[in-house]
Amino acid sequence: MDLTGKSALITGASRGIGRAIALRFAGAGANVALLARSADALEEVAAQAGARGAKTLTLPCDVGSASAIDSAVAEAVDVFGGLDILVNNAGSVGSAGPFLELTDEDWAHVLAVDLTAVNRFLRLFGRHATARGSGSVVNISSVAGERGCPMLSHYAAVKAAMNSLTRTLAAEWAASGVRVNAIQPGWVATDLTASFHADQGASEALMRAVPARRWASPEEIGDGALYLAGDAAAMVTGAILTIDGGMAACNGGPAMIDLLALGRVEMP
Repeated sequence: MDLTGKSALITGASRGIGRAIALRFAGAGANVALLARSADALEEVAAQAGARGAKTLTLPCDVGSASAIDSAVAEAVDVFGGLDILVNNAGSVGSAGPFLELTDEDWAHVLAVDLTAVNRFLRLFGRHATARGSGSVVNISSVAGERGCPMLSHYAAVKAAMNSLTRTLAAEWAASGVRVNAIQPGWVATDLTASFHADQGASEALMRAVPARRWASPEEIGDGALYLAGDAAAMVTGAILTIDGGMAACNGGPAMIDLLALGRVEMP
């Protein structure tokens, strides 16, 4: 999984999953354009990526601004002489709650950051990559997009849309040499989920639904992104790679997982 000579643009690169992906790519030889709102945090990641031998570019950017996205992508293409990889990782939940209590503003926020901005990055990168005849997209989705997710209906709906868009663009762009895949993580220990994984009671309750009984690390998602981005996955497009410790595979949820404690049971 060697990315030597390739250039990647990673959104939401200042922390968590985005940071882990950026450092994985840098360690594999890629040049990395790092995009997020926080300039200071991006500089820290850039220093770590540079220590791994990568050429870096920091792009402070509010993905809610179409013109800011346009300028950032243009700068990355200009500085690196082109882009080979796009990672759509930037995202936001905003507020969580029952469907009937979520407001128009709650929905608008998630749609703007998690879908409208992604759409713009895809169009800009897609035009560039299909013209060049090569490229790889890795969208960071969520298992929420595959299963019902109470309290996160807006986020789940957007991630389901991302999964569908991933498959559609994979089919549209395959003949042009551009691959489009997604990763749908389960529960990952990041700053965004700190209020859950730092609370022992909440963490234990959530992990009841995970057969592996633990949180994923951002680096484990980074490993998946590294595989999908590079030539090791040259024939992989339209795939949704699930990295969740078996959560989506267990259709019965926590109740069925708890039955494992019973061991062998004879059924009449």
